[in-house]
Amino acid sequence: MGKERQAVIGNAKNFWLHSSKHNRFDLTHPESPSSEPISPRLDLTTSNTPITLDPKKTALVIIDMQNFFLSEGFGRKKGAGHTATKNLEQFAIPAARKAGIQVIWLNWGLTDEDLDVMPPAIKRAFGFEAIVDDEDEEVEAETAEGDVFREQDGEAGTPKAQPQDTVVLENGKDKRIYKGLGSWCGEVKLADGSTVDAGNLLMRDAWNSALYPPLDTMYTEGLNLPSNPDIWIHKDRMSGMWGARTDCEDFLQKQGIKSLLFAGVNTDQCVSGTFTDAFSKGYDCVMLRDACGTTSPEFSQQCIEFNAAKSWGFVATCEDLAKGVDDMVGQ
Repeated sequence: MGKERQAVIGNAKNFWLHSSKHNRFDLTHPESPSSEPISPRLDLTTSNTPITLDPKKTALVIIDMQNFFLSEGFGRKKGAGHTATKNLEQFAIPAARKAGIQVIWLNWGLTDEDLDVMPPAIKRAFGFEAIVDDEDEEVEAETAEGDVFREQDGEAGTPKAQPQDTVVLENGKDKRIYKGLGSWCGEVKLADGSTVDAGNLLMRDAWNSALYPPLDTMYTEGLNLPSNPDIWIHKDRMSGMWGARTDCEDFLQKQGIKSLLFAGVNTDQCVSGTFTDAFSKGYDCVMLRDACGTTSPEFSQQCIEFNAAKSWGFVATCEDLAKGVDDMVGQ
């Protein structure tokens, strides 16, 4: 049998360790490669190579699990995002709290100042208003192809066509037109028959920007934890880690967090955008694939999972995380 080969991957300030004997990546980030092993340590099974994490340097980042993207009030049918909700509720969030892993709720939460400087490409993705020159009359907002407003119907992966390409969501017998980020969403009808003022689209403190039940309850519980309470961080782009500095990155650096477990919706939009930006900035990135969902065609999810495992980081499941935490605590 050959000798064990050990590798140091990275640089003096940010490195992984790899052991050929165990075929495992050590992502615990000790002070030096020769430092004593960090304890406690979380061993996590992934889709390819097992990894080891330091819970104190790890965060569960839950992206955009908000009413606008998941509530029946906006015509959202039960799908992958709702399955992700159940897996977060049953496995990932309890496991993270048991291990002392920081839980971060990273959500759209715009201000008027954000809208004033929002680039046109991002505004287009959420609809916009147009003016008819000769009549000076407002016309319905148009939608970008494949945007978040389209719901799947019929065969998997087939977008439901919208009348005249307007940004319209079916809500019972009502048709609602959204005129872009910051526009009023009107009143929406919930499953219990009640109505609620949904507020302005993805603006802070609006009902449509609140967390989807039961995750809102779990967030409230997390705020009251005696140590390591949950934190809510607003974002103003699809990625919560774009640009030179973001509120999320500031928090991660302040807390010494280096490893990120990703969950949320939509997998191929806000989740992958944040994932790849974090990867480029040197964070360890793990996708919890059954805690991520999208309304896009199935191949969209498959593409992100493939690249997350092969290039950007690792892919695991919520049950993998729960088992790893149970094994760690039981040691």
